[in-house]
Amino acid sequence: MDRHGGRALRSAVALAGFLAVAVGQIAFVGVLILVLLAMLPGTLAAQVGAPLCMATVGVLAYATWRALRTRHAEPAGVPVTRADAPQLWALLDAAAAAAGTRAPDTVTIVAEAAATLRERTRLLGLTGGRRDLFLGLPLLQVWDVARLRAVVAHELAHFSSRGARFAPLAYRGRMAVARTVPRIVRRNPAGPVLRAYAGLYRRLDAPFSRAQELAADQVAARFAGAHAAAVVLTDLPVLDAMQHLFLAEYVAPGRQAGHTPDDLFGGFLRMLAARADEAARLRARPQPIPGRWDTHPPVAERLSALPSAPDGGPVPDDGPAPGGILPGRESGLDGELVPDLPGLGRALQEIAYPPQGRTAVDWDTFFGAARTSEMEREAETALTAISRAAGVPVANAADVLDLAADNRLRKAAESVFPDLDAEQTAGREAELITLLFALAALRSGVARWRHSWTGTAELVAIDGTHLDVAGPAALVADPATVTAARDRLTALGIDPAAPAATGRSAAGRAEVVGGVVNLVVDGARTDVLIVDTGLFLVPGLPRARNGSAKVRLARFAAAEAGEREVAAPGSRFLPYTEVAGAVRTRRGPRAWDLRLRDGATLGVRAGLDSDELPGGWAAFDEAVAFLARTRATSDSG
Repeated sequence: MDRHGGRALRSAVALAGFLAVAVGQIAFVGVLILVLLAMLPGTLAAQVGAPLCMATVGVLAYATWRALRTRHAEPAGVPVTRADAPQLWALLDAAAAAAGTRAPDTVTIVAEAAATLRERTRLLGLTGGRRDLFLGLPLLQVWDVARLRAVVAHELAHFSSRGARFAPLAYRGRMAVARTVPRIVRRNPAGPVLRAYAGLYRRLDAPFSRAQELAADQVAARFAGAHAAAVVLTDLPVLDAMQHLFLAEYVAPGRQAGHTPDDLFGGFLRMLAARADEAARLRARPQPIPGRWDTHPPVAERLSALPSAPDGGPVPDDGPAPGGILPGRESGLDGELVPDLPGLGRALQEIAYPPQGRTAVDWDTFFGAARTSEMEREAETALTAISRAAGVPVANAADVLDLAADNRLRKAAESVFPDLDAEQTAGREAELITLLFALAALRSGVARWRHSWTGTAELVAIDGTHLDVAGPAALVADPATVTAARDRLTALGIDPAAPAATGRSAAGRAEVVGGVVNLVVDGARTDVLIVDTGLFLVPGLPRARNGSAKVRLARFAAAEAGEREVAAPGSRFLPYTEVAGAVRTRRGPRAWDLRLRDGATLGVRAGLDSDELPGGWAAFDEAVAFLARTRATSDSG
């Protein structure tokens, strides 16, 4: 048996040991109870024996079953059959032959910028089953055929027994254990032993895991060309980061405002083309160190192990792809592997990003609604503070002009910003007035937003010409020129008292993706509902009512926006757009600091009795990782 074969066998044996440990601890507890019962008188042993065995062994057996149960959650996507895309399936068949394994049984196009081949396993991967390939639409959109050949060949090579007989079993087990161990909750009585053995298993499996990943890279290089295999290693994380940035900075604000773009994936292509320089900077950054359960060696090590030229095998007719995310038009996939890619994108959008009552609009309208909604939130906060300081209701620009005319606006601003000097206070006042005049222009129908994929949106007149709202705003600084400011607004067709559009709150339109109860947020017990646009922070129930926490959070998730305050008084919605970053801390295995854009920090950590709605921990971990990735990406630009 060669070295790789020995490593694969050791990994397979270690995997079987995982199940043996799980069963062994149940048997050990059962034997221990029987020994203790044997020391008791016969009558007493008979009376307490059965209940004690059921209460102890039964609980441990159930806990072990819960810990080892593998859930087969599948990402939302559009299935593609052989009849739908014969050329794509032909590529997969060729890649499977090159890898020395069978082709996937199904192909599903998903929204994530990734390619994943999953096998439906049982007994932690000891037995295999149907293979499902989940192929990201962004890869089909922006990669050429060579890069696609490389990525699918790599995924299929994980299930090849060409180098070692037990290699597919070892890979299946590694994936199953990596999914299982993080889900074992702290209070699970079977957890300590299983987590301890998982650590031993990871150390035993690590050498073969590394070798298997490098071997899969070699298969990809032989099948698609070494250059294409190398570009995939560097561009895949960049494409993933750019997609998260796109969703956070471009899509989430508009969906929060109650709209959805009519062509989401087409917008992603336009953003990539406009921000190519940013993608290049991301590609030049050092790659992060792989996580504890990540099977991949560092990217630098994988790149150095690739051959400098293809080591045999077919080379695509179009040649290796140039560096960068977007291929040239001559090497793109339009209509080649998957017919009607734009139509597929629209169908996938309906599944992966369902409108849920949102209005489908073009990108310009979508961005305009998002920017206007953001401005309205800022204005509402500022006007509330001005109203409190002035002692009268201040609802719009007309009310602010009335305050400015009799010099009450400056006094109110000084009360709101007591720590600022006169010049700084005047600056804040001017910013608020300019904001209110811009909103009034939009509400009066004389202005619109002109969006840029690379910069900030610009407020312009309906015909696209420059619209000066800063000029009238500057006149408001002096009570003597407020009348002149009103005249300027009238000349522009702006009604300072124009009402805002009505509609449901942004948080009420959000899609619920998970929930966790009994977290500790800034020292207080808090339940968290994760939605696609942010986090609902719900004051937690007392420990005496802990059994009702999950039921209450589920009801809160199902309630309409106007009913949620009744379901959980004191709840707070934290949009992702208000979070500037997320950092894991040392306060526990699940502890983070969320840095808000207003400078505050929100400490979040798991409690001893934290629990989840179905999929809650995975959704929360993804949300925090999403915030950490997108904000780091945005800050780097």
